[in-house]
Amino acid sequence: MKRILIVGGGYAGFYAAWKLEKRLRSREAALTVVDPRPYLTYQPFLPEVAAGSIEPRHAAVSLRRHLRRTRVVPGWVTNIDHEHRRVTVRPDLGPEFDLEYDVIVVTAGAVTRKFPVPGVASEAIGMKYVEEAVAIRDRLMTSFDRAASLPVGPVRKRLLTVTFVGGGFSGVEGFGETLSLANSLVRRYRRLHRSELRFHLIEASGRILPEVGEEPSRWVVRSLTDRGGQVHLDTKVLSAVDGHVVLSTGEEYDSGLIVWTTGNDANPVVRNHTDLPIGERGQIVVRPDLRVGTDAEPVADAWAAGDDAAVPDLAAGVPDAYVVQNAQNAFRQGKLLARNIAANLHGRAPKPYVHHSLGAVATLGIGNGIFQWHRIVVKGWPAWLMHRGYHVLAVPTWERKVRVFAGWLTQAMFGRDIVSLESVEHPREAFVSGGKPD
Repeated sequence: MKRILIVGGGYAGFYAAWKLEKRLRSREAALTVVDPRPYLTYQPFLPEVAAGSIEPRHAAVSLRRHLRRTRVVPGWVTNIDHEHRRVTVRPDLGPEFDLEYDVIVVTAGAVTRKFPVPGVASEAIGMKYVEEAVAIRDRLMTSFDRAASLPVGPVRKRLLTVTFVGGGFSGVEGFGETLSLANSLVRRYRRLHRSELRFHLIEASGRILPEVGEEPSRWVVRSLTDRGGQVHLDTKVLSAVDGHVVLSTGEEYDSGLIVWTTGNDANPVVRNHTDLPIGERGQIVVRPDLRVGTDAEPVADAWAAGDDAAVPDLAAGVPDAYVVQNAQNAFRQGKLLARNIAANLHGRAPKPYVHHSLGAVATLGIGNGIFQWHRIVVKGWPAWLMHRGYHVLAVPTWERKVRVFAGWLTQAMFGRDIVSLESVEHPREAFVSGGKPD
């Protein structure tokens, strides 16, 4: 039996394992997935999780439930020694240990890009995992509860101020969805007024959503501004110490919630702790068929895909172009990984990855979105419906599709669920205090 080890259970890793189970007989290969989380996070749903439009668990797909013939090992791969066909795994509890393999598939994914900005590490929340999106939602709702009991002043103003840093898809969608949630919430509080809300979107470049054209990008800025948001272009965050945001334009303000969505950075394990070939951008060098190496120097029994692989973009038609790092490509690469690995084991030639973009679609809050495919641009309600339709079809497994759709239907009938469970971060507090304040 071939021992196939998959490093990372994200889009590419999950789909590779899921499809390999279907393509390989149980006696052909032993599959293992190593990931610190026992679930795949469907990241396109995180903005809606943060806005309370999707139940958090519905944006996560259990690895153990759907990978029935795969061994799931919880932990972090800290070193890949391909020469000796083994990796080092660090579990949550207990000492590190080695796992040996015959074939390795590296789909560890990227990490959130960080900059040495004072205060960010202690104050900001990312939006790459379900727990982060839940924290954003709960903190926003709790801030409304607290602000409603306070007189007008600096503390109340801080609680009603939200800052998103980063104008890519994740930042713009998160900003639009939470702004939509805030505008909906404020109607529930008689002592609060919409004019008190301060939502800031900070982008260091001169435009947001670089995946769409300039005119659609400007339309998104106007749409967010008309709904009460403030979009700061060509602006950097210089400091966020104690929630006091200082911008490169000279503006300063206190923010009760800071969300950091400045894009992806190379996985440190892939960049620094492997003997596999790494390119200038810190990604694994792969061939168009997702095998590690180059045509001149192939690496046997090693494959990679997703955010930590520099996959040549054959559809671009220009030399030295690489596939964009997004969910659309990652889960398609995962499916191709399964087909190519199975073909390789059966003595057939693997196929190259060629994918023509289906366009870019983003949600900007309930009833509002943007879609672009070549010169075709759709705005508003139709784009929002296209976003929901595409992603409910793209989320893995029918079980999750049904749960997500049922949640949307329930929300359409009864509205958003605005219960905050921020206290779940400190579950023993009530037990220890006996229900009495300190």
